[in-house]
Amino acid sequence: MTLASATPSLADLRVDGARLWQSLMDLARIGGTEKGGVCRLALTDLDRQGRDLFVNWAMEAGCEVRVDAIGNIFARRPGRNNSLPAVMTGSHIDTQPTGGKFDGNYGVLAGLEVLRTLNDAGVQTDAPLELAVWTNEEGSRFVPVMMGSGVYAGAFTLEHALSQQDRDGVSVREALCGIGYDGAAAVPPAQPDGVGAYFEAHIEQGPVLEAADTVIGVVTAALGQRWYDVVLTGVEAHAGPTPMPLRRDALLAASELVLAVNQIALAHAPNARGTVGWMDVFPNSRNVIPGRVRLTVDLRAADDATLSAMDAALRAAAEAAAAARGVTAQVDQVVYFPPQPFAPALVDSVREGAKALSMSALDVVSGAGHDAVYLARVAPAAMIFVPCKDGISHNEIEDARPEHLEAGCNVLLRAMLAQAGVAA
Repeated sequence: MTLASATPSLADLRVDGARLWQSLMDLARIGGTEKGGVCRLALTDLDRQGRDLFVNWAMEAGCEVRVDAIGNIFARRPGRNNSLPAVMTGSHIDTQPTGGKFDGNYGVLAGLEVLRTLNDAGVQTDAPLELAVWTNEEGSRFVPVMMGSGVYAGAFTLEHALSQQDRDGVSVREALCGIGYDGAAAVPPAQPDGVGAYFEAHIEQGPVLEAADTVIGVVTAALGQRWYDVVLTGVEAHAGPTPMPLRRDALLAASELVLAVNQIALAHAPNARGTVGWMDVFPNSRNVIPGRVRLTVDLRAADDATLSAMDAALRAAAEAAAAARGVTAQVDQVVYFPPQPFAPALVDSVREGAKALSMSALDVVSGAGHDAVYLARVAPAAMIFVPCKDGISHNEIEDARPEHLEAGCNVLLRAMLAQAGVAA
């Protein structure tokens, strides 16, 4: 039985928004900062405290809890037919050093609120439900980012992840042991039938929904990403005696490339992005013409054809700027995430859930990476966005309205029930 054929009382089922908000505030106290944010880095003692709180809540909700070998936590609510693939939701509870209360945490606690609501109503699903807390999504202490979901989905090996070290030389393996979350369970095999569906609720982390005065973002895809390290090499020379036409100014070429990156993104609107986020100038002296500039470029787009076109345009722009200024250019791609469309059927269930609840909704793409991107490689997946104040995230002032968080959680409830079915 799907939600469409459920009883009217089930169709009227709603989550407890006040309980969801209180859970978010309770979790936010662990690692809370003076400015109202949260610093709870992956696999620290504060992360352990957050994990312990979640596990206690999940067990109080009657869930079976297990931890896998990379520290992912899975809280399972049995269904009528536990041989069916689980309908999963989840996110992460690790934060940036100057993080907020909602990034990741909302997705985890929205999932918990769904389970609590079903318990309160005495609803049993056909398929089991599972709530995941993924390890080290942020990548602030250990790289790669989205580590737990990446291992789960087979994007990289367990051993590779466990061997990564932080700036103090502490490995992921050592840190997991240190906080008691080096799970005995093997990482599940990356097989499409391991999870029947995966939903992730999240704050948007951008300004689109708020600008459109819209409550629900129906996420159709996540942008693909290409990251580059670029080196422009000219000749450092005295700023006084060297005439302008005879200079080989690496910073001048770099400046032209920065403008070109912006123009490349604008030329592939509306979903393309282009950013130069870091630059190092040598010798960085007041009266010396810069002889070398290192910089990073971040290109993003919703489809691979566009991303490839942007790649070609970047390389052409670097060559042109270098030739015009008498310098050399080296462009090395260091990261590639292909664009990830989400499952149309699950996207439709999010859209239909918002419509049934008379909520405003807008199709959007995710500009950021999320655990759902890796889960989508091995299972049908979709995301639900809600607005965040001024589009600000990865910041202690990150904020969201309680009624928006409740609305997104109600859409999550309906979407999960639509996939899991309701036991007769």
